[in-house]
Amino acid sequence: MTQDAYPGYAPIQPATLADALKQATPSRFLVDGLGPLAVAGEARIGRLLWAHGAGAGQQSPFMQQMIRALAAEGIQVFAIDFPYMQQMMQQGKRRPPPAVERTLETFAAWHRLLKPLGDLPLWVGGKSMGGRVATLLASQQSCPGVIVAGYPFHPPKAPEKLRLSHWPDIQCPLLVLQGERDPFGTHEEVKRYSLTPRACLKWLADGDHDFKPRRASGLKHEFLIDEAAQLAASFVRAHGTPSGM
Repeated sequence: MTQDAYPGYAPIQPATLADALKQATPSRFLVDGLGPLAVAGEARIGRLLWAHGAGAGQQSPFMQQMIRALAAEGIQVFAIDFPYMQQMMQQGKRRPPPAVERTLETFAAWHRLLKPLGDLPLWVGGKSMGGRVATLLASQQSCPGVIVAGYPFHPPKAPEKLRLSHWPDIQCPLLVLQGERDPFGTHEEVKRYSLTPRACLKWLADGDHDFKPRRASGLKHEFLIDEAAQLAASFVRAHGTPSGM
C-alpha cells in the first residue's frame, strides 16, 4: 500500500497512535503494519471500531454518511480498510475479499491496538461483511457490544446458507440495523429465524442492503441512515459498560 492511495492520511507507528489521538479529530492515519485508520467524532457516549462491507471501503458514500451520523450522536468511530481493500484502492481493480478467517485476524489486530487507547469501552461493528467479522470477534472474546448495518444472514438467492452458527457464542449486546428489503435477509425471512436473545433487530422501512428505499415509498435514503445512527446511539447508551471491558 502506498500513501498515494490514501491522500491526507499521515504515516504513523502503532506506538505513537495514542498520543496522536489526543489531538483534534477528525484524524486520518496510515498505521504501520495495519493500514488506514480514519477517526471521527468525540467519545461522548462510546467508541466503535467500524469495518466496511465486501465491495466498498471506508470512503464509500454509505460509510461516510454513517460515520458522520454516528459521530454526531456522540460515538467516536474508528474506520478501517482491510488489506484486500487497500490493494483495490492502490490498483484501481476490484477483487473479492479473502476467507473470513483472514479478515478476522486483521480486525482482531486493530481491536488489540485500539482497545486500550480510550476511557470508554470499544464496541465493534461494521457494514455487511464487516459486521459479520465483528460478530465473529465477539463470539470468540469479550466485547462490550456489537453494531451491524445490514447483516449478511445469507448470500442473495441462497437463503439456506445461513451465517448464524456462531451467534449463540456472542455474550454481549448485539444490534442489527436491517433494511426491510435487504436481499441478504429480508424482514419476512429473518422473523422466522431463532436468534440469540442478546440480539436486537431494528428495521429500516423499505430499505435495501444500503438502507436505500424505493422512490415510491416517499422516504429519503439519508434520513434512514441518520435513523440507523440514532438507533445505534440509543443502544450504546442503554447498554453502557464499565471501561474495563
